Amino acid sequence: MPKLTKTAVDKSEPKEKQYTVWCSDLKGFGVAINPAGSKSYIVDYRTADGARRRMTIGRHGAITADEARKIAITTLGDTIRGDDPILERKTRRKSLAVAELCNDYITAASKGLIIGRGGRPKKLSTVATDKSAVDAHIIPLLGKKLVIDLTRADIVKFIRDVTAGKTAKDIAPSGKLRGRIRISGGAGIATRTAATLGAILSYAVSEGAIESNPTYGVKKPVIGRRERRLRPEEYAAFGRALRDAEAKAWQGAAALRLAALTGCRIGEIENLKWSEVDLTNSLLTLEDSKTGKSVRPLGVPAAKLLKSLSRTSNYKFVFPSDRLEDRAYAGIKRYYRGIFKSAGFYDVTPHVLRHSFASVGADLGFSDSTIGAMLGHSGSGITSRYTHRLDSVLIAAADKIAEEIERQMGTPTN
Repeated sequence: MPKLTKTAVDKSEPKEKQYTVWCSDLKGFGVAINPAGSKSYIVDYRTADGARRRMTIGRHGAITADEARKIAITTLGDTIRGDDPILERKTRRKSLAVAELCNDYITAASKGLIIGRGGRPKKLSTVATDKSAVDAHIIPLLGKKLVIDLTRADIVKFIRDVTAGKTAKDIAPSGKLRGRIRISGGAGIATRTAATLGAILSYAVSEGAIESNPTYGVKKPVIGRRERRLRPEEYAAFGRALRDAEAKAWQGAAALRLAALTGCRIGEIENLKWSEVDLTNSLLTLEDSKTGKSVRPLGVPAAKLLKSLSRTSNYKFVFPSDRLEDRAYAGIKRYYRGIFKSAGFYDVTPHVLRHSFASVGADLGFSDSTIGAMLGHSGSGITSRYTHRLDSVLIAAADKIAEEIERQMGTPTN
């Protein structure tokens, strides 16, 4: 009788008849394996009157062994207090509203119980994004509906309503511009929000609240590929705007310049720590990027910029807060909006800087795989195992791209 882990469950082969493998560490927790190969986590318990119950926790693959174990511990704890989890689950299934389900999902995700990309718990920043989608779109449109009553038609209507901007809002608390809440609609928002709703309903399936996910098979708006890039004259305007505004907030100007010279995501730059900067080997080792731990090459202009900042820095973050030494600069969003407006851009976001870096790389003849490695794309092969050195080809490519971008932006003031 082994301890139930992913490895132990994966190694359990199907037999002619269904059988159960029980966990050696938690009495009553097991995995049922049927002849077809399907494996479902279960928990056995006795009610206050001595009746034996068996509750299915979730299917292996849809839920991990660790997640199932935590649910089993909670379930067994409830029985000690005299509760009957199966009875409560059946009762709740019939009355669980979408709003309640969303709150349950966000709570579970915040505790690391929802597994995201790469088999890792969802990042708190992703959970925050999910919660924004829940509060802005899902609860206003579907919150009062019962989960068991949701149909494909409801999902189709939900996507249409978000696309049409039915949930769009522009609110200024207390009549002030600062802290303004802007909620937009559109095809892109609808597609991303529908994906969040799909994840929440998959969680409902694993919890036994519904048998199937009504979002499966529903067509979502196609999000157009982002082709926007900065042309040479726009890079020049961007450089001028940065130089004109450097005195207002050096952190914002330097952060945007570094984003342009490296192709890093703005969040990666905003939260960059000196511990992640290796100027000796010309690389960044990002501890928590969108794809996990990631190593990026630094071209000469980017390394030069960081060296100029390191000479006067005693802070944890490369771009620190003016007031709190252990916090990152928090004004980057307001700053880049002002810079882009000053440069005459009305359709540019920080992601355009990233896409422009890739486009300049393509202009210079570098392959998609080389560019992808420099940008830290998943599957690029540049992962946390490269902790000290990067291929000289990548460093040379980063040099050429950053030098070309700096040339187009114009000479920075240092």
